[in-house]
Amino acid sequence: MKHTVSGSELGSVVVGVDGSEPARQAALWAAGEAERRGRPLHIVYGADTDGRALYASVETIERVRVAGRELLDEIAAAVKKQHPGLVATTEFGRGDPVASLHRAAGRRGTIVVGNRGLGGFNSLLLGSVGLKVAAGAKTPVIIVRGTESGAESGTVLAGVRDERDLDCVRYAAREAELRKAELRLLQVWNVLQSVGDVMTMMDDIKEIADEYVRHLTALTERIRREFPDLSVRADAEKSASVAGVLVEASRHADLLVMGGRRASAYLGPTLGRHTHSLVHHSHCPVLLIPRHPDEHGSGS
Repeated sequence: MKHTVSGSELGSVVVGVDGSEPARQAALWAAGEAERRGRPLHIVYGADTDGRALYASVETIERVRVAGRELLDEIAAAVKKQHPGLVATTEFGRGDPVASLHRAAGRRGTIVVGNRGLGGFNSLLLGSVGLKVAAGAKTPVIIVRGTESGAESGTVLAGVRDERDLDCVRYAAREAELRKAELRLLQVWNVLQSVGDVMTMMDDIKEIADEYVRHLTALTERIRREFPDLSVRADAEKSASVAGVLVEASRHADLLVMGGRRASAYLGPTLGRHTHSLVHHSHCPVLLIPRHPDEHGSGS
């Protein structure tokens, strides 16, 4: 059966801004994404004035409010200039910026953030805050990186392991359809990680490799059946650095889609080590699909 994608399947688009240039670029990228989906764009400034009221003066809080509303108007005007047909709404969030973005996204929205933010008192999407948005999200999160050139490659890249990544790859396929782009599935496996520290025979390595290939083939065939009009390419690579291979492949992609694997932490969830590397070093925007450690048995 032929699959037809619509923007409503991917949900609404919510972007966080803080006055930094990366956040501004993220807002403009999010506007393009919302337009592709046929959805409005919601622009959020999470000022946390309620939390700061305990130690900041009334005058300082008022300056933050005025600056925040001016910033929202400025970003909305820039979005309207580049995307005149797009409906854009704004929200001045008085609470914590992370909670404000999660609440604005609801159950199906996609959150977009820049890869860096401002420092000091007015920090809203500081690196740590952006990471908290991604680590604690129950909906997809996009970290905008590598959009300076404006050139498009015509490829959506999905990092996969096995059939349990099906929902993540479906999301990537829908993004590829909206962009009229090719979908590339890239599976990277690490021999040392697979066999541990003990010596292994070549036959064992071949058996491991064959198992990875079987998973990739099954996943690829499933996506080709569900998205018959989509060009799908599948590649498998062996490397000591999973993140390194994906980062290099992102040079030739418009979007990298990954399961946002999480690791347990004393103060709450954090991104797994491979995911953490990608959101800091990818050459294109990274779309993280929420996932918990028990879905794969690790928080990598």
